[in-house]
Amino acid sequence: MKKSKFNYKLLSITTLIVFVAFFSCTKDGLGLSEDILFTDAPDLTDPVDPVAISDEDTGPYTTCNPEGENATRTSDDLPNPVNVGTIDDRSCYANYKESTIDGVTWGIYNITAGSNNQDAPNTLQPRIERSLPIANPNVGSFVKFKGDFRILEVADAGSFAQDGTYIAQAKGQHTGGGGSPDPAICLYRAHPVYGSGSNADKQVAFDIYAERILERGGSGSGREVVLLKRVNKNEITSFDLEVGFKVDPNDATKKIHYCNAIIGGEAFNWNVPDPDRGTQSKIRYGAYRVRGGRAQIRWANTTHERVEK
Repeated sequence: MKKSKFNYKLLSITTLIVFVAFFSCTKDGLGLSEDILFTDAPDLTDPVDPVAISDEDTGPYTTCNPEGENATRTSDDLPNPVNVGTIDDRSCYANYKESTIDGVTWGIYNITAGSNNQDAPNTLQPRIERSLPIANPNVGSFVKFKGDFRILEVADAGSFAQDGTYIAQAKGQHTGGGGSPDPAICLYRAHPVYGSGSNADKQVAFDIYAERILERGGSGSGREVVLLKRVNKNEITSFDLEVGFKVDPNDATKKIHYCNAIIGGEAFNWNVPDPDRGTQSKIRYGAYRVRGGRAQIRWANTTHERVEK
């Protein structure tokens, strides 16, 4: 069942309002309640009418399929995938595949609600992601990921807290205990935007949010969810993400743990709280979280760099 569709002009106005909403704790990511704090919204472009896409799954589907059932999280990757990183496949809907369009080979990440066949039932969300090498917390150490993405479909579960699918995330453990043993620091979440008229039931664009921790490991501390920008369905969008440690320019005895993204040429820089507690920097990408419906993310031209001091 689809939620009510947004009026695009009204959305641009209403997202300027700062408000706080509290939701129940989840079992994913940090396992924290989400304190949704909106900043001023950027200008959002009106979505375009959707067109036929050669590598899109359409029509009815089943949660699990024989070709999507992998024995382990890493057992069914392609022999030489075009996308960098180690596969983490926790979905029985489909395995990682590839398609070539206009000379560009795209990694296909398709997941459905309830399709995690690797973890205990009703615990962690489905995903097909790729993990990348980890950098240490020394000043000057960092990891950097680059790629292009296309979004064809994301989760729709009927409410803001439940909607959306993560396309990438910055992660890193910390000292002092608390929270998940493998915590997310900042997740990049795509939410559906529906059309009007004949497209009223179609996802024609996606709003990209940054979901950022407010403190490390603090149970119930929540996350800040910040609207970054809108991209149209199937729009090829560049994505750069660098996570690392550097000297605090205001105090050479301190350091900053930064998480800087450039999406479609626009920079979205952010400093992680409690940098002295951070013990690593790492990045994952693909498709993660689908509480309702199906998600379809495409990645191409992916590279990864790690520098350790």
